[in-house]
Amino acid sequence: MKTHLQCLALAAAVALTPAAAQTAAAPAVDYSKYGDYAKYGSAPDVPGVCSHAAIAKKNYRGRTLRVITHAVPVMGEPTDLHAKQFQDLTGAKVDVVHVPFGDLYQRIMIPLQTRQAAYDAMFYPSLWIGDLHSFLAPVPATYLQAGGMKDVTPNYRDVATWGEQMLQYPVDGDRHYMKLRADVFDNPAMQARFLKDTGRKLEVPATWEDYNQVAKYFSGWDWAGDGKKHYGSAEVTKRDDLMFSAFLSRTAAYAKNPKVKGGFFFDLKTMEPQVNNPGWVKALQMFIDAQKAFPPGGNSFGLGDEIFSFGGGQALMSYSWDDAFIQAMEPGNPIRNKVLAAPLPGSREVWNRVTKTWDRFDVPNAPPYITWGWTSGVNKASKNQDMAFDFLCFFSNEANAYLDLQIGRFGVNPYRGGQFDPAYWQDKLGWEAKVAQSYVDTLSRMDRSNNRVFDLRVPGVNQFMSTLANGVAEAMAGQKSPQEALDGVAKKWQEIVRKIGVDKVRDAYAKVVALEDRGR
Repeated sequence: MKTHLQCLALAAAVALTPAAAQTAAAPAVDYSKYGDYAKYGSAPDVPGVCSHAAIAKKNYRGRTLRVITHAVPVMGEPTDLHAKQFQDLTGAKVDVVHVPFGDLYQRIMIPLQTRQAAYDAMFYPSLWIGDLHSFLAPVPATYLQAGGMKDVTPNYRDVATWGEQMLQYPVDGDRHYMKLRADVFDNPAMQARFLKDTGRKLEVPATWEDYNQVAKYFSGWDWAGDGKKHYGSAEVTKRDDLMFSAFLSRTAAYAKNPKVKGGFFFDLKTMEPQVNNPGWVKALQMFIDAQKAFPPGGNSFGLGDEIFSFGGGQALMSYSWDDAFIQAMEPGNPIRNKVLAAPLPGSREVWNRVTKTWDRFDVPNAPPYITWGWTSGVNKASKNQDMAFDFLCFFSNEANAYLDLQIGRFGVNPYRGGQFDPAYWQDKLGWEAKVAQSYVDTLSRMDRSNNRVFDLRVPGVNQFMSTLANGVAEAMAGQKSPQEALDGVAKKWQEIVRKIGVDKVRDAYAKVVALEDRGR
């Protein structure tokens, strides 16, 4: 999902990648014929099976590769760009079909379910693996051994894996984290004012209670000094526009207990939904409370609204994908280098679904939410699997990814170890050291956590998440109490499980639980 903002010193560009030793002799890729892509400079063509040089040796003349992807620009634009490059290098014809997000699932699933090989390669949200896995070809060993693939971080290898097989080809990395205005939090006058009025120090929120308090305090007045009203928090709240992901970011702190294994969304043994337990209800209560800090119209913000509210300087804080942060850091933005990244807030009290009590923690429980992002896969029914895997391999090679990360509208975010180098963001994009370090530290620490939340990667995931969003929206609008709304969601989840089949959902959910409980 997302968005992000000639050559960086070679050592900084690839210092952490497996192919670093070979890169010094690698020629730079010439991007001059590919429009404004060239303005981001060049990049070293790291040797390997996915490199420009290796792909140029393939002869696919007379063959057509069919690709389905999201609408331009997010993921759709880089698909077009790299398709043109692939055509020029291999002689293949690449037909790219762009589909709006709301129609993408059906456009992919219907041909697969009817055993039509309508598309060879597909770009789609990674959480759909629960529905797509049986239609996807496993990534061949040749590509698993590629340097760029070996550098994919553990979380995003997990996202691409079903059971023991990698079925999705990583092209993007996504997670939710907090963004905040450092120029306000570090301002002595603001610190003194907040302390005087609240009796508390102005600090980066460690809990969602802290977050809400700070957000409400900084809502409705000109704390930016530009003559305009500003607000405390921009959040994704539009029912049909990814609100479920924002709610899960808040819920993890209260309901993902590090002492409890065996399921966050369901109890794996019984498949009883946990969506209405006291941890989930508390998260919804806090979500409702946060509305007091929203900008005008904030009760129906989609992802784009959240991006521009924080990235445009209207809101003090936000949380979701990388987009709002990268928007704030784009050249020419008045708040460039005035922001910081931080982990999602947590909670000192966490519901224990086994003991049916609240557990108390001195250090707030703050599980990272490894939310869905863009991924890719190859149709198992395709007769062009060789060409399709070469294309996905080429799409994500080190040189292309190096430039794609800089272009906010592309929706490509860090997912390789070599991309978590502060020097990249400082030297290439002009980020100040403190900003770059906060960004890299926040993102990389998620791979070190052993108490994580992944998306519900099971058959029918769209039904489950749509039902959740509807229930949360009812509570946010005051139509139902948080408990009543989530009781209704739990009942509908039970119906969806019965309709799909308890064993089928449990088998898929067990794979999610295995990811969440790994290392515990």
